[in-house]
Amino acid sequence: MTDPIADYLTRVRNAIMANHKVVEVPASNLKKEITKVLFDKGYILNYKFVEEGPQGYIKIALKYHPQTKVPAIKKIVRVSKPGLRKYAGHGTMPIVLNGLGIAILSTSKGVMTNKEAKNLNVGGEVLCYVY
Repeated sequence: MTDPIADYLTRVRNAIMANHKVVEVPASNLKKEITKVLFDKGYILNYKFVEEGPQGYIKIALKYHPQTKVPAIKKIVRVSKPGLRKYAGHGTMPIVLNGLGIAILSTSKGVMTNKEAKNLNVGGEVLCYVY
């Protein structure tokens, strides 16, 4: 697999499109940090890190509106790819959906959203947009 982050995002996107409640993805430290950011910002209901086998996996409970069954994640898009990396400085931080969405960045201070990175005056690689 050349791009494990794209695989992670695609599994989540496919599970939402199929109205699944839970999705399992192979674990890595970066995927765990992305999952924590999604949980902190309210895009997923819950998560669990399962240490089983050589790699382990992450169980993610997806979030839907109780009455209308509309998913919390409308769109999740990979930005920086292995063939073309996208970076943003603290002055050129991306704004997703006029501030309604988030961009997840990998910075020198860890994985965080675009708003947190702007407050800390750090830039980094833009991993994905979520809204």
